[in-house]
Amino acid sequence: MARDLAHDLLEKQATVEEILHEVSRFKTMVKDAVEDGVESALRAVKNGRDAAEDALHDARYAIKKNPLQAAGILFAAGVAIGGIITLVSMRRD
Repeated sequence: MARDLAHDLLEKQATVEEILHEVSRFKTMVKDAVEDGVESALRAVKNGRDAAEDALHDARYAIKKNPLQAAGILFAAGVAIGGIITLVSMRRD
């Protein structure tokens, strides 16, 4: 009986060690996944910032190249937005 109990305890100890090993492995996997996610998010932010800077640069160049056309486009956009706001406010009343 004592021998069976000692055998069971040794088996359980091996099982506990296996569980601790698996938990450690799982912890490492989760840590790596989180680090990968953070790195991906930082890359996406950097790429977005670079794209926005490029678009701003292109817009500045286009405005310098054709200032009258740019002013006309802005005027038309302002009129369109004003019209939409007027229509929306009239429908609410």
